[in-house]
Amino acid sequence: MYVRRVLSTALLLLGIAAAPAAADSSPSASPSGDSAPPTQAGTSFRTATEIEQGQQATASGSTGDYLYWSFPADAGQRPTVKATVKLPEASTRHAGQTWQLDVYDGLRRRQACQYGAQTRTAAQDAASVELACTLRTVRSWSETWANDPLPGTYYVRLTVTGLQASDLGLPVGAEVKVDSKDIGGAAAVDGSLAKPLVPGIATSAGKSDSDSDSGSSTAALSSLEPDDGWASGWWSDRWVWTAIGGILAALAGIGGYALTRGSGRPSRVPPGA
Repeated sequence: MYVRRVLSTALLLLGIAAAPAAADSSPSASPSGDSAPPTQAGTSFRTATEIEQGQQATASGSTGDYLYWSFPADAGQRPTVKATVKLPEASTRHAGQTWQLDVYDGLRRRQACQYGAQTRTAAQDAASVELACTLRTVRSWSETWANDPLPGTYYVRLTVTGLQASDLGLPVGAEVKVDSKDIGGAAAVDGSLAKPLVPGIATSAGKSDSDSDSGSSTAALSSLEPDDGWASGWWSDRWVWTAIGGILAALAGIGGYALTRGSGRPSRVPPGA
């Protein structure tokens, strides 16, 4: 009876511990219903158009232009960037075109793609070309010499890398969308950044009260952040597995004690013996 009561309590504790993890397993970024998707792209890092995860941004440009977008990514997320380029009419082109999708972090370091077609060559008669890049999981902290993805702003650059000079300037259209998968505690590390790698955040954080009183303002180059704020995912399933390990260890100790304690003093042995 005692062991049954202990097992019931352990199962109840496991359910309580697993509930926050189930709630946290939902997508960490969702498109905002109030803001319309952007319909243009920037031409440099500083003018990159901000997009939210889950939004499909569109833009028009010319063949040979550099198109830039930026999006926020927090620790524990594995972003996937997908782009579709609508090519000019086949009758106006003279050869195939090679398009490339690059992703940079907040320090403007080019990030390698875990998988996905980052570069593709479209035939002369192709109507469009699709590109994709899945980054490594964003870490909350990393060594200074490493090139690991860190929380902050990420930049998407889309451009053509191979075409005939006679095809320069032809009109093209582009669609870009960013989604993330929440990896959870499997990618958790000890340590965190003091501030996310967001352009302008250091200047904004260092602004004094006298600057605010004087009416001067510091322009932030990036205004988007995750829905729940930066480093909001303090909870991870590592807490669940730690709790499970502790409960299993306690159950193992109780079971061992129940097996080795015996049935008590034999009836034939007098109490004073």
